[in-house]
Amino acid sequence: MMAHEVLLHPVLSEKTMMAEGARQYVFRVHRKANKHQVREAVQAIYDVTVDQVRVMVMPAKTRRRGKRVFMRQTKWKKAIVTVAEGDSINLYESN
Repeated sequence: MMAHEVLLHPVLSEKTMMAEGARQYVFRVHRKANKHQVREAVQAIYDVTVDQVRVMVMPAKTRRRGKRVFMRQTKWKKAIVTVAEGDSINLYESN
């Protein structure tokens, strides 16, 4: 997989924005990507040194539409990437 296929998009929420103070960034990644591929993709795209990568599969959720109709979201994989001291990623600039 190419680097842009591994990293789908950053996850932007209040919790992930607070983690940026600890040099941790959260990305939604391809479901078949592993830690080594995520590390190489972040280093190639953002030109930073990655210290640690944690990967987890987020479970599927069900949502209600009306009284009886249930919709199911698919499960997805997220990666929490910790970068080296002095490095940072600007996720808010337009590419």
